[in-house]
Amino acid sequence: MHVFLTGASGYIGGTVAVRLRQAGHHISGLTRDPAKAEQLARLGIEPVVGSLDDADLLAAHARGADAVVNAADSDHRAAVETLIAALAGSGKPLIHTSGSSTVGTGTEGEVSEAVHGEDLLDPGSVWEPGHPIRAARVAIDRLVLSAAGRGVRSAVLCDSLIYGYGRGLGRDSVLIAALVRQARAGGVVRQVGPGRNIWSTVHVDDVADLYLLALEKAPPGTFCFVENGEESFGAIAEAIARSLGLPGPRPWDPDAPDNVWDPQFARHALGSNSRVRAGRARELLGWHPRHRSITDWILRELR
Repeated sequence: MHVFLTGASGYIGGTVAVRLRQAGHHISGLTRDPAKAEQLARLGIEPVVGSLDDADLLAAHARGADAVVNAADSDHRAAVETLIAALAGSGKPLIHTSGSSTVGTGTEGEVSEAVHGEDLLDPGSVWEPGHPIRAARVAIDRLVLSAAGRGVRSAVLCDSLIYGYGRGLGRDSVLIAALVRQARAGGVVRQVGPGRNIWSTVHVDDVADLYLLALEKAPPGTFCFVENGEESFGAIAEAIARSLGLPGPRPWDPDAPDNVWDPQFARHALGSNSRVRAGRARELLGWHPRHRSITDWILRELR
């Protein structure tokens, strides 16, 4: 297939683009940075320079492709509306990237026992997250799923905490990179509160494999969480400390002079719980992830 992919120079999008290329698909990849166009071309990705705000550009490339993967921004509603309108009635796939922070529970480092299933977004569900930013993201997810009624083979892949080095131009995941930046800047590994909070996790290579499967076989209106295991942030921070040879982990102090985290990001991401289960990816799409442990990866590969 000819696939139009947004976020081609990013962490998720770049890795997905490389995986789709390996499977024989032709990729037109959107990037905001003209300087990265040549780098994408060297990876075998046809560069498209523009942004999610370029509605005419998005629509033209979506109509000209056999499928669309949106991996640039989970929260850009206007871009999603443009892509759906361009694909309406075509039966083409639209794979949209979301994130499991939608089910996040901010506990400042304490554990939550809540585990979420994929029926949260089934037709007729009235579930809504409490935080307005998360609610807006869920509204976009529902919009993509409803595009199945407009002749689009739409699917939402809701990624959990992704680890591993990217295979494209983007190398690092957001949450792991934030922990590592703070550790290197301050000389000690920090965690939010006691670090007992838990996130579901998944390796970026397994993520890319699932995007390929969804592109080729997901039924219209499919919603999948993407996870293969879970871990506490305390265990993740301890593994980072061992891997980097730094002291810690120690509780996060928002007033520390070496703090590089925004307090809201720390409380609602690094100090939250996000526990999900990816039954549909396995049962419906035949996904068989190969990587199980984020701490094993940190100890083996993080430097």
